[in-house]
Amino acid sequence: MSKTVRTRFAPSPTGFMHVGNLRTALYEYLVAKSMGGTFVLRIEDTDQERKVEGAVDIIYKTMKRAGLIHDEGPDIGGEYGPYVQSERKDMYMPYAKKLIEMGKAYYCFCSKERLDMLRENADEPGAGYDRHCRSLSDEEIQQKLKDGVPYVIRQKMPLEGTTTFTDAVYGTITVDNSELQDQILMKADGFPTYNFANVIDDHTMNITHVVRGSEYLSSTPKYNLLYEAFGWEIPTYIHLPLIMGKNDDGSISKLSKRHGATSFEDLTKAGYLPEAIINYIALLGWCPKDNREIFSLQELTQNFSIDGISKSPAVFDYDKLEWFNGEYIKAMTVEEFAKVCEPYFKKALGDQPFDYIKLAGILQQRTTKLTDIPEKIAFFAQQPDYDKDLFVNKKSKTTLENTPSLLKAGIHALESLSEWNHDSIHDCLINLAAELGVKNGTAMWPVRIAASGMAVTPGGAVEILDILGREEALKRLYAGLAKLETV
Repeated sequence: MSKTVRTRFAPSPTGFMHVGNLRTALYEYLVAKSMGGTFVLRIEDTDQERKVEGAVDIIYKTMKRAGLIHDEGPDIGGEYGPYVQSERKDMYMPYAKKLIEMGKAYYCFCSKERLDMLRENADEPGAGYDRHCRSLSDEEIQQKLKDGVPYVIRQKMPLEGTTTFTDAVYGTITVDNSELQDQILMKADGFPTYNFANVIDDHTMNITHVVRGSEYLSSTPKYNLLYEAFGWEIPTYIHLPLIMGKNDDGSISKLSKRHGATSFEDLTKAGYLPEAIINYIALLGWCPKDNREIFSLQELTQNFSIDGISKSPAVFDYDKLEWFNGEYIKAMTVEEFAKVCEPYFKKALGDQPFDYIKLAGILQQRTTKLTDIPEKIAFFAQQPDYDKDLFVNKKSKTTLENTPSLLKAGIHALESLSEWNHDSIHDCLINLAAELGVKNGTAMWPVRIAASGMAVTPGGAVEILDILGREEALKRLYAGLAKLETV
């Protein structure tokens, strides 16, 4: 009988959730859900110095907004808890001491000063620990423990041979054991290191599939040696390709803050919908079989497969994300879009009682980023000062000579309307163009410019007049006429 697939997302509470973390969470979720499995949330707070106040709440909030609902976790519990590493603190040391008994780990009493000196005198950057304490006698070790000398526990790596492992994306990889450093398993403060806690927690929580960035490929032999030392089953590894960003000179490098908004929170603040972000991030390193692009989270779950994950780095393209965002906006009902737009409407319009549904209607097909909305509609709240040259338009055949009479005729026709709504305004201006023997655009251009004071607007003259309402619209048209009549 095959085991239930169990994946875990295990972020550290060190700040906002960046794109790489979010993609890992998404793929962990999709691996589990596509195979009818369980998705676990675990908080890895072993590095107490880097812990940021409020970061756990950001993790919960981000996961919820992204739709990545976990089946087990610190907030909802489960049979493998606790799900916060600091609350599991007492379980790691016995495992580390068992490794010492088996000759797979050892006490290291080297002082910080000695380790700093080793680094300073190393022939090359990043050179590892010199294994000084690996050969201490039992007597020396017991005496130092008795004297209370601070220690860490290090993994005893094999000095010869190779370690081979299989990754679901990168295939079979072999590493020379001579390249593996004797990594620290337990720190002097009694907390496990990230690498050690990962192995213990993954095993004791029955995690079957471990999804993480390809930068952890080189650490995998260390994990496997721990699994093998304990005689535990090794999970399926799924290493994800790097996410790169475009630099100003056209080159690419690992995605970082210099490329723009790179956390989920920053991206939503920049005007992208959570659903569009998730859809786009799913395609950063995974290719669906039918080359389709738009997927809901449920559709991603139905279509996701591990064999679609690429080895090649993915490039985060803000233009492509904006395209996705625009597609998601267009697919909404106008009521849904109006609700999403509400904070942006309020920012531009304050408490002025404009019809949000009508505003959403003129913006929906023209919006790709929500943050662009306030600038597009600010003229409704306060008309900008504009130059009368805006009335001149070659395509509409309007000039400073013919515009005053066109605008006067428009005002006269609009003032006679018994009802002020979209259809009545539309019919009025269309009829006016016919009476004057001009194209519709010729009659409407002066009206739109006078009503908005903008060369480019979301919506035409009819929509703008309707949203402004009779009193404000006619007031602006008269002001435009006065502008034209001044020499």
